[in-house]
Amino acid sequence: MKEIRVECRHFVGETPCRFRRICPECPHYEEEGERILILKWGALGDVLRTTPLLRALKKEFPDSWITWVAAAEALPLLENNPLIDRLLPWCLETLVRLDAEKFHRLICLDKAPEAAAMAVRVKAERRFGFGLNEEGKLVPLNPESRYAYRLGLDDEMKFRRNRKTYQQIAFEQAGMTFAGEDYAFFLRPEEQIWAAERMNSLGLAEDQRAPIGLALGAGTAFANKTPPPEQWALLVRRISEELSVPVLLLIGPGEGHLAAAVREGLGWPTLPDSGGDHGIRKFAALIERCVAVVSGDTLAMHLALAVGTPVVALFGPTCHQEVEMYGRGRKVVSPKECGPCYRRECPVRPTCMEEVAEEEVLKALKTVLMYGRPNGSPVQGRGGASPLRGCGIDDQDNRHDPHL
Repeated sequence: MKEIRVECRHFVGETPCRFRRICPECPHYEEEGERILILKWGALGDVLRTTPLLRALKKEFPDSWITWVAAAEALPLLENNPLIDRLLPWCLETLVRLDAEKFHRLICLDKAPEAAAMAVRVKAERRFGFGLNEEGKLVPLNPESRYAYRLGLDDEMKFRRNRKTYQQIAFEQAGMTFAGEDYAFFLRPEEQIWAAERMNSLGLAEDQRAPIGLALGAGTAFANKTPPPEQWALLVRRISEELSVPVLLLIGPGEGHLAAAVREGLGWPTLPDSGGDHGIRKFAALIERCVAVVSGDTLAMHLALAVGTPVVALFGPTCHQEVEMYGRGRKVVSPKECGPCYRRECPVRPTCMEEVAEEEVLKALKTVLMYGRPNGSPVQGRGGASPLRGCGIDDQDNRHDPHL
């Protein structure tokens, strides 16, 4: 067996490696290096904004072998990623498999009990993030994770005092320093081609009528993460009146009723929507082809940031401080004094999102359109003309919350 080099990163075992060479004769031998296990699968937006950590790990450990375990619904966010050497689904088979392995470092940034249990079960020389103690309670595994741990327990600290972004906190937990590392999300060419064809079928060819995307949905985890349809309708009307850019309603599966409500409120039966019949990756490809996106604190916001589309992010029940904008957008924060709250249901009327004025959103959107793409090129409206000119953009918020 000496001629079989099982420590090579290309070694499979049950089948030949992709080079189909016998080890002693193979010029492609590469040792795995630092073996790193990342456990993060809950909350799709959080999975996506954990990916900057991959860039830092590969920079510090260029020869590292990174395994990421994620829930089935999160796997599409991590596919086609050259910084992940092995992507595994969370399941019993994965747990059994990892029981036989050993890692140099394990990073668990998920508080789900099954993730935290795996974090203390899998053999690792160093552990970072969260785990379970012998009483089955969530605990920090390293001193650097105490801040993130406390943040989950102390509302005053999380809602009012914290000024760190999610990326800063996650990097600290992993024993690293955030230095502006970007999202690591990579679309396939065929996904981009599909998005171009879908846009063309909607009469929104990028060379003439690339749209502003309005992400209508927000899931069900928290109340009021996005405005109601009647407010979206008001924004659509203002965009139509003041900007030379069309609108595309961005919806996911089961959100067709939201688009229908916006059209009904406007009386515009032909206002296009994305269809909701696509997966996450095609949804991201559509977002990439928009000139800008307006979204609540949702997956659509993170996808826009990940693919480089300028974004106006609306915040009510969640903490805007934790969102890193990378200089690609503006935040509009509700003036409601009871937010953020992270409530799953809200009895307060009007809600925090109902108090976000379309005037503030439109002002932020105009700034975003003037700024353009991250490479500095202006956003293109109809006929290739920039809809607005003459102003820069930064990460500054449009704030009206007296607590900020």
